Amino acid sequence: MRRTLSVISEDNPGVLTRLAGLIYRRGYNVESLSVGRTDVPGFSRFTVVVNGDDGVIDQGVKQLEKLIEVVSVRRLAPGKSVERWLLLMKVKAPIHMRHQVLQTAEIFRCRVVDVGADAVVLELTGDKGKVEACVEALRPYGILEMTSSGSVAMERAGFAEAQEDREERAYSSAGHFSSVAFTF
Repeated sequence: MRRTLSVISEDNPGVLTRLAGLIYRRGYNVESLSVGRTDVPGFSRFTVVVNGDDGVIDQGVKQLEKLIEVVSVRRLAPGKSVERWLLLMKVKAPIHMRHQVLQTAEIFRCRVVDVGADAVVLELTGDKGKVEACVEALRPYGILEMTSSGSVAMERAGFAEAQEDREERAYSSAGHFSSVAFTF
């Protein structure tokens, strides 16, 4: 099953290496790994999307919690979390085709971030399904280059209050806060 975890960790050198090493040694099939700052200085959030059964994921969560820099590990439940991907895509768009390319991009609410003589660069945020559908819709025009952030995720508003209280206590005792999200 596809799972997403959110991990908050201290923003120290080597944390990403230790997390990646743990994931590699356990043989998880990683679909996505994203890392970024949190709203609290000195902490990072890792969002990892992996495939595995619940037993394997439970074991992985326990191993992650043992890492000294990790403040919290949360499983993000579908329906109780928000997940988004960022896509940048350069698509062929010579003048005679540009209108069609832009009409197709508009269906997915893409934003034009750069225009050249024969191509456009589009930006899209959405869930994985929307991003993949957009790529397939624009593929016939000719995708020249693309990159995706992978998953970034967090719990929906209203679902995290009890968890936030626990993290606040952890933050106070650690002196800082960092977040990592993993999908399993």
